[in-house]
Parts: sequence; C-alpha cells; structure tokens
Amino acid sequence: MSSPSRRAVLRSASGAVAATTCGVGCGHHADSSSSRPAGPSETPSSGAASDRATPAGHAPRGPVRFPGLPPRIAHGPRDGSAVALTFHGQGDAELARSLLSEAERAGARVTVLAVGTWLDERPEMARRVLDGGHELGNHTMRHRAVCALPADEAYAEIDECAERLRRLTGTIGSWFRPSQARTATDLVTRLAARAGYPHVLSYDVDSLDFQDPGPDAVRDAVLGQVRAGSVVSLHFGHSGTLTALPAVLDGLRRRGLRAVTTTELMHSDGAAATAGPRRRTETG
Repeated sequence: MSSPSRRAVLRSASGAVAATTCGVGCGHHADSSSSRPAGPSETPSSGAASDRATPAGHAPRGPVRFPGLPPRIAHGPRDGSAVALTFHGQGDAELARSLLSEAERAGARVTVLAVGTWLDERPEMARRVLDGGHELGNHTMRHRAVCALPADEAYAEIDECAERLRRLTGTIGSWFRPSQARTATDLVTRLAARAGYPHVLSYDVDSLDFQDPGPDAVRDAVLGQVRAGSVVSLHFGHSGTLTALPAVLDGLRRRGLRAVTTTELMHSDGAAATAGPRRRTETG
C-alpha cells in the first residue's frame, strides 16, 4: 500500500489544480467491464430496468472510489504497461459498432463516455458497449458547455444522463467526463460528486480526431504522446478514427502497452494520477 506521505502528495496535487475556467476541451460536434477490481469501494447506485445492458455473467458496474486519488484524474500510474482509450459517445452508431469490434479483435477494452441524447436515439448501444467487455460512462445529457452553465443547469446535464444510464444498465455508469471541457471546474467537480461520481475524468493525450485530420494524423497524434498510464481522448462518429484504430493498437502493442478500461487502469495502489495541466481550448 502507498505510504501516508504518498497519499498526502496526491491529495495536495488534487487541490493544486483546481480549475477556475474550462476550455472547450471535448471537441465533439454539438449536433450530434470485465473483472471487478478488489479494494476500492464502489459507489452504490439504485434503479432497476428489465432491459439492463448487462454482460452475461457480470453484475452492473458503477463508479469506483479510489482512495488517495484526486477528484480530477487525467492519467493513471506511469510505472505499468496499461493505457486507457476513451471515446466520446455520440455520432453514427454503425461506425461505433465497427470501432468496438475492431478493438475487440485486438483484445482491447475501451471506455465510452456517452451523451444522453445519443443513448435516447440509440439505446441498444449501451448493451453493445458492455457486452463487448468495455465500460460505459456519462458525458452529459446534451453535450452543452457544462463548465459555463449555472449550477442547476450543469447538474441537470450530469444527472439526466446518469438517469439514462441507470435505466439502461442499472447503474449511473463508471465515469463522468465534462462536455466541451478538458478539465472540470471546482463547481462541476462538486456537482458530479453529488450525482454519484467520486472522480471526474480528463485525459493527457488528445488525438484531435474530431477535426477529421485523416487516419495517419490521428495515429501519429496518439502514438506521439502516449505513454504508460495515459488516458487518450478519441471520438465515435469519425471514420478516420476507425481507420486509424488498428495502427494505434499495433503501435501500443509494439511498445509493450495494452489498452484496458479506465477503471482497470486506475486500479493500482498508489497510482499517481493528477488532473493535468490546463491547455489551449478546442472548439466543437
């Protein structure tokens, strides 16, 4: 287990990166798990649905609290061999299904942060994500600039998507990531905790795939930045991302890295996760 001084450092890092403004860091167009980790306590969630999207043989999974880690997380432990590929869940469902199948062929598991309106339009995608051994999370209800909203509207964006997830899967999902923001404000972080998410997910590798730069550029952006513990931001709904994925996964394999869910990545005692630096804003 990590020493008290290690945990103190992590908690200190959490406070040191309190963001007062949010850039539009998600980048997605506005119009549109496997083994349970032992140790951290799981945040309970309620709700029942006859058509829950639960993989055969697995109980529904909700957010996990990782003691000692800050409320805003941008990467996992740097001393392992795992990375997390995270996808903003919105856009063409056929592209999304193809991308999930491509990941599964390579033995990769990913994290999908779904927009609530997308789940309303494509509720079957919740089952598809979980049946593939991946994890599903919350990316707000309507993909508004959540960090710029008044508290009641921001909370509604988080809570309404959480309700969609609960209805479809039995839980509020594994993670919350703010929409149109790379790093959550203090307010949004508190609102997410109120909704049941002990940690807010950011990322340290931006693929910029939402700009549709072409598959080679997406591959180079990911492989040029990724290292052990990285959380990579990618998007459904972009054909270049699907085309780039095999080369990305092959590049990770050649470096001795493997793609796992974000929960699996973070399940490491004393993992050095921080909210990461605030960087330039992105539009979308």
